[in-house]
Amino acid sequence: MSKPKILVTRRWPEAVETKLSEAYDVTFNEADEPMSKDALRQALSEYDAVCPTVSDTIDASVLAVENPRTKILSSYGVGFSHIDTDAAKKAGIVVTNTPEVLSECTADLAITLMLSAARRAGEGERELRAGQWTGWRPTHMIGTKVSGGVFGVLGFGRIGQETAKRAHHGFGMKVIYYDAYPVAPEKAASTKAEARDSIEAVLKEADVVSLHMPGGKENYHLINAERLAMMKPNAILVNSARGEVVDAKALADALKNGTIAGAGLDVFEGEPKIPEPLLETNAVLLPHLGSATQSTREAMGWRVMDNLEAYFAGREPGDRVA
Repeated sequence: MSKPKILVTRRWPEAVETKLSEAYDVTFNEADEPMSKDALRQALSEYDAVCPTVSDTIDASVLAVENPRTKILSSYGVGFSHIDTDAAKKAGIVVTNTPEVLSECTADLAITLMLSAARRAGEGERELRAGQWTGWRPTHMIGTKVSGGVFGVLGFGRIGQETAKRAHHGFGMKVIYYDAYPVAPEKAASTKAEARDSIEAVLKEADVVSLHMPGGKENYHLINAERLAMMKPNAILVNSARGEVVDAKALADALKNGTIAGAGLDVFEGEPKIPEPLLETNAVLLPHLGSATQSTREAMGWRVMDNLEAYFAGREPGDRVA
């Protein structure tokens, strides 16, 4: 039998690409740049499976292909707001993601952002590299102490829980959270995390607010000017979830006006373009590095392969989201 024909839309770790090539008739996007909607639309007509990433926008217009050959979109990443899952269902296309395997590394990065923003590490490095540092002095680049503070989590899923563990056990922080769905008591027990009944309650109480909810229409600009104004003047906002969750202009204004003390961002609306107002602030900005360790990026690939293997064997993929 011929092997299923697979398109991988970006380059993956070499070990995963090698295994994929052994199991399938694979085409890799050698340019390693985001594919156009036209190219993605064409791919749905030519391949049995397409393996996209967060950089591929697969909306209703892309999925409006008559009798698509593609029957599974096995996405590389935990988030899937870049795929219109309702349109995929209508087209008879299964959608999978890669949860769990990137939780720890993304949580590590969220803590990196918290510390970098609180201690103004980005500003300090820029000053030093520019040759502008004049030496130690008592009032130079005063930051914010996070140890013993209140760590607020919006979205208490796997990544939110892992981040809370690091904040609580590593820095002695009290953890509070809000999640739109019920959280099992044992999930909060290890950090003594206390639930709050609204987003606003977390924003008003927390010294650090870390975002871990999915993107998409339901959470678009969830953090806006009104909600930023509820935060403490010394508070830090961390976003390692999805860029569209935060209104970038409102955040830039809040930072410039001293509404909050700082922000650490790993994701942005309209990536890879960075909203211009943010570049003019003291925010710590990273290029979407949440899962960027060798072991995690390989594990994400293995998870994609598990989903493909199950699907082509006639079994239900373990990570099906649509």
